[in-house]
Amino acid sequence: MGGTMDGTKHQRRGNTRQRIQDVALELFAEQGYEKTSLREIAERLDVTKAALYYHFKTKEEIIVSLFEDLTKPLEDLIEWGRQQPQTLETKQEIIRRYSAALAGAEPLFRFMQENQATVRELRIGDTFKDRMRGLRDILMDPEAALVDQVRSISAMFTLHAGMFVMQDLEGDSEKKRQAVLEVAVDLVTQAHRGAHQD
Repeated sequence: MGGTMDGTKHQRRGNTRQRIQDVALELFAEQGYEKTSLREIAERLDVTKAALYYHFKTKEEIIVSLFEDLTKPLEDLIEWGRQQPQTLETKQEIIRRYSAALAGAEPLFRFMQENQATVRELRIGDTFKDRMRGLRDILMDPEAALVDQVRSISAMFTLHAGMFVMQDLEGDSEKKRQAVLEVAVDLVTQAHRGAHQD
């Protein structure tokens, strides 16, 4: 797909773009997506509206771009996973990488949870569901018993639950992430062993 460098090596311009995304998400979280204007985003960034306009014309563009940037690691992960042998090691590695990708995208997922109407309108959810299906197809053994298929899918949802539900639990967030990851890895491990018993 050409242009692989620009995703990883952020030029200065890339940094402004990221700062706009971060500040926009902060404002959306504080006062709601509907109530936030591009002008307020520019003010908080201390840039002119024209400078903001250079990168994004609308709030929608900011969210869609954020979504594309933060789900890019998921796409890369699916690509990688499809090329690997369907071994237990591959599945465990996918769960580990998925956990890391989700941790990086946490503010966006919070936005998605709190602004479901906007997410539906912008069709962001559809793209996300497609990526989830892509991952599921790599993790899940279609020949496996139903209970093991459920385990594979549950491993993914364990990671999702870890982002939302676990926030209310006491404890260090990195420790919580590790605990959630351990449970998810256990699930794919059990599913894989169940599917490959003779």
